[in-house]
Amino acid sequence: MRLAIAIGDACGIGPELTAALLVHQTMRDREVIVVGDARVLDMGKKHAGVEFVLPMIRPDDIGSTLPAGQVMVDLGNCPTDGLTLGHWTMEAGTASLQNFAATLRLAQAGLVDAVMFTPFNKHSMRLARPQYVDEAGFIGAILDSSRSSHEFNVLDEVWNARVTSHVPLRQVAELLSIDRILAHIRLTADVMQGAGKPGARIGVAALNPHAGDGRNFGDEDEDIIVPAVEQAAAEGLNVKGPIPSDTVFVRALRGEFDAVLTMYHDQGQIAMKLIGFDRGVTLIAGHDFPIVTPAHGTAFDIAGQGKADLGATLAAAQLGADLAAINPPRTQLPALRPAWADPLDA
Repeated sequence: MRLAIAIGDACGIGPELTAALLVHQTMRDREVIVVGDARVLDMGKKHAGVEFVLPMIRPDDIGSTLPAGQVMVDLGNCPTDGLTLGHWTMEAGTASLQNFAATLRLAQAGLVDAVMFTPFNKHSMRLARPQYVDEAGFIGAILDSSRSSHEFNVLDEVWNARVTSHVPLRQVAELLSIDRILAHIRLTADVMQGAGKPGARIGVAALNPHAGDGRNFGDEDEDIIVPAVEQAAAEGLNVKGPIPSDTVFVRALRGEFDAVLTMYHDQGQIAMKLIGFDRGVTLIAGHDFPIVTPAHGTAFDIAGQGKADLGATLAAAQLGADLAAINPPRTQLPALRPAWADPLDA
């Protein structure tokens, strides 16, 4: 199994996490290709207090095979002498997008089995690509895919999927429908099965306080969530809900559910990060290969100080490897697009 790692935002903790990951004992014998600027990785080594040498590959030397062990594709796309750690910059955002695009294309071409990235900063990426919203849309553009990307947050204790993601809170209720919730229940069950968890028990969170309290606090739970859950159960899926969101994760941690489907981003993210901030992994599902990243952000406040916790990054690398082993990539696509091509032209 070969893992491609895109170096994250150069002004955050991504470079030092990448460097620390590569020397960790669990990674030393793994097949890894790191994509980014060698100068940024060198900076990350200094911040992490580690030393190692990676064989370098020029982008135009990438062919149908890659050298064994750990190697790096140096895109030379982010000079470090002008960087200011802890700040948004278009330069760092551009490099992050290029690094990520290259790893996606390597996976699309069948040269790697899983893709991972250390933390990106969405504002920096929007400075570089104003139409950028989140990783899901960018993945579709780079892979020229009509498939939808879906984010899962993963801990050993519980998985979390969500019906809506990066949208304003005031839009959530109007975006919910029976069909949309049902589709996400099915997707959650499918992804859990693909992760080696068949028959996963899924708890569906309510939208409103106390699951609407008999329509005293809104109609969405009775009119939209209940019918979706009932139809999913009729299809044989192991699902319950709607369950008030202030108790659904408590019940999951007590062993009642393997996964929780929430209606919006923070409804799940707050709980998951309280449970295991230093272990949480974001999985972007829906493609022929796993895409993973630590669930935390770029931590601009501690960038360059060597304080970044490696736990979630290690967990992401392990999850990517595990999923690739369970579901070997089926992709056999045409010749690799230039891995160094500017993703902003995609």
